[in-house]
Amino acid sequence: MAASMAVERLSAFYGSFQALADITFPIHPAAVTAVIGPSGCGKSTFIRCLNRLHELAPGARISGRVLLDGVDIYDPAIDPARVRQLIGMVFQKPNPFPHLSIYDNVLAGIRLHHSRIPKPQADDIVERSLRAAALWDEVKDKLGAPGSSLSGGQQQRLCIARALAIEPEVLLMDEPTSALDPIATYHIEELIAELKRRYTIVIVTHNMQQAARIADYVAFLLAGEERTGRLIEFDTAEQIFTNPKRRETEEYITGKIG
Repeated sequence: MAASMAVERLSAFYGSFQALADITFPIHPAAVTAVIGPSGCGKSTFIRCLNRLHELAPGARISGRVLLDGVDIYDPAIDPARVRQLIGMVFQKPNPFPHLSIYDNVLAGIRLHHSRIPKPQADDIVERSLRAAALWDEVKDKLGAPGSSLSGGQQQRLCIARALAIEPEVLLMDEPTSALDPIATYHIEELIAELKRRYTIVIVTHNMQQAARIADYVAFLLAGEERTGRLIEFDTAEQIFTNPKRRETEEYITGKIG
């Protein structure tokens, strides 16, 4: 079931360097929130803060709160592994495990939590996840083939299936189509539109046209001379792309900055 999230005064650091400062906005359930902004404004850092991947970098820390259905995921009592199970992640470059079959790639994440899965249950998980990722019909007759044997777009959908197999409530996507051709990008965008019925989705994208096509809400980040990313504007996608409130937002969308 799709979950609601919110960030409250979120700041992120790498050692003494502050990558993000005082970011606050809601992340609505069963909707796509796009995070946009020029390179170096902290978009990828931001999305990694949403499932505690940021803290895995040496010297990394945050201040503020990240709420999942009202619960702060950075509370010391919260297990980070459980957070990453509830909040799945799809990365910029398709990254199936090359030595694993398509079948085992889908199960790779869930096997971190459940080492022994009965074969009938595993079969059900693989089919359900591949169907959800709109890949089942293309691979159902070659589930034993290596994940790396698929095309780039298929590999990315396989990675999405792997993320969905652990039954997350939120799906994070860090520029998931930047390494794909236009046709594969179209299929991923179609898939995102379908997935938002069941999942809360946050996507980082540098592509304004893509954000306008798929997003329900948009957060615009911008970094100043100190290279610290700040939230300039958050609103519905329609508002951001047709009548932004801030001059910086309009200048970025129209290509005058960035």
